[in-house]
Amino acid sequence: MTDPELQPTASAGRAEVNERELQVAEVSTLSREVLDRVGEAVVGKTGALELVLAGILAGGHVLLEDYPGLAKTLAARSFAQALGLEFRRVQFTPDLLPSDVTGAFVYDQKESEFAFRPGPIFTGLLLADEINRTPPKTQAALLESMQEHQVTVEGQTFPLPSPFHVLATANPVEYEGTYPLPEAQLDRFMLRIGFGYPSAGEEWEVLRRRMSRRKEDQTVEAVTDAAGLLAAQRAIETVTVDDTVGQYCVDLAAATRRDSQVLVGASPRGSLALLLTARAYAVIQGRDYVVPEDVKAVAVPALAHRITVRPELWLHEVSGATVVRAVLGSVPAPPTVVGASR
Repeated sequence: MTDPELQPTASAGRAEVNERELQVAEVSTLSREVLDRVGEAVVGKTGALELVLAGILAGGHVLLEDYPGLAKTLAARSFAQALGLEFRRVQFTPDLLPSDVTGAFVYDQKESEFAFRPGPIFTGLLLADEINRTPPKTQAALLESMQEHQVTVEGQTFPLPSPFHVLATANPVEYEGTYPLPEAQLDRFMLRIGFGYPSAGEEWEVLRRRMSRRKEDQTVEAVTDAAGLLAAQRAIETVTVDDTVGQYCVDLAAATRRDSQVLVGASPRGSLALLLTARAYAVIQGRDYVVPEDVKAVAVPALAHRITVRPELWLHEVSGATVVRAVLGSVPAPPTVVGASR
């Protein structure tokens, strides 16, 4: 028989987890503890890790786009362990089928009926490793799950666990045998983040820690669990955002659409991602209100991947990131309102 928890549902609402409540100050403390735990495995990437956590706390999905060997997979696994989430990894390859991700109906000879066998997407945190190495048909299998938190197979809909997050990795320099993500797929990611190469001191620290632990595997102690993460995400919804800060997010996104270097600018989904991520980032910084500096800190990872630059400008190294940085310099920011807590 099909697992009762995976029975098809018309509305396909998320599976409920026992609720608990947290205050914003508690979420701020929890965030620092999570970052400390992840920092035990991933050396010297505090800024990037804060952005990844902000994306998760804001309820979104994150694309980690950088060169191989820069701890993207390690970061994803470490966040899953620190947040107490079930973790599964899918290695995306050219021969991967949509059913390999979502699951499929298989014939149960004992019961003489077809039963749904869930795929690896039924988890708390899914690592979609090298997502640009699989064809668009398989990439599209993630679209419904990332936006609507459900999977539809053969006309039947199954709700995904809650919370559910996708951390995907992509190699930005190797294009042979890859399938670039279309704009609609990129837009599903709340943030796109790069880790960058470590400094010489950080790289030596990686080596030193490896010699010290005398084994390859690393484990991170859990700080919370699925219910705790859901409570943290609910607390983020109470963060105060002044109207001027919200309008600033709108102005930044609108400015990307007017830029002469841009074919397609950030959509309203981009300005929404900017605002939602800025709220989570503010809490990580220890505040229950958003200031313009929070918006500026998350602007490039929230907007750059939603911008299509004119092809003739690629040789001039114009990118979505350079457009966003230019917009940040041209759009006036509102004054910082200190102590705007509820």
